[in-house]
Amino acid sequence: MTAFTRSDDLQTATFTDVNLSGARFVRCDLSAVILRAADVSGADIDAPWLLAGDDTLLVNGVNVAPFVDAELNRRFPGRELRLADTPEALRTAWAAVERAWSTITDQVAAMPPGTEDISVDGEWSFAQTLRHLVMATDTWFGRAILRIEQPYHPIGQPHAEYETDGEDMSVFATTKPPYDEVLAVRADRVTQVRDFLAALTPAELAAARQHPRAPEYPETVLSCLHTILEEEWEHLRYATRDLATLS
Repeated sequence: MTAFTRSDDLQTATFTDVNLSGARFVRCDLSAVILRAADVSGADIDAPWLLAGDDTLLVNGVNVAPFVDAELNRRFPGRELRLADTPEALRTAWAAVERAWSTITDQVAAMPPGTEDISVDGEWSFAQTLRHLVMATDTWFGRAILRIEQPYHPIGQPHAEYETDGEDMSVFATTKPPYDEVLAVRADRVTQVRDFLAALTPAELAAARQHPRAPEYPETVLSCLHTILEEEWEHLRYATRDLATLS
């Protein structure tokens, strides 16, 4: 099987009468890709950055992005609040996140022992997903909002891009931690955000912050909170998808 990686530049390439059935694209930039006379029956597209208000995904000339966004909001009540912009609305949004994750965590607890460590189709297991959310919270809350120089708990699960972009991985665990410990650290991070939002004022939302990995890009407390909420809902979607397969 032919494999292409980051070192292969296929920008503006043209594929004519090429059989791509069963091909897999992982962390690939397919923006502005044009498909003509293409058989996409059974295709499975996961685009977490597809935002109904800003992006387009045209299928036979129809922008389906708003329909996808509306359906995800229907499936995940509270997701529609991920762009809340007042302290009260953000508190409501976070409460919805907590309820959603509590429900799915209880679901995992009711499944056979070891379910939390099963990977579906090479994706993160449920435990790894929780560990990644610990890392994401440490990045966007601890490092960006609170401006803690080294906020990372070693239990955190870095994304693959951290492994290829020269990030210091030494702070993260090299062995799989016990699931009970994962749950405890995750609960602590959830509580930290909840407590922060409880005392948040409108003026604080506009306070300037730096992007945790690219300081040249300005952020605000509000934009950092939006990133945290986006991470929560996207990874809940992934976890729900994989648990449905395991069920």
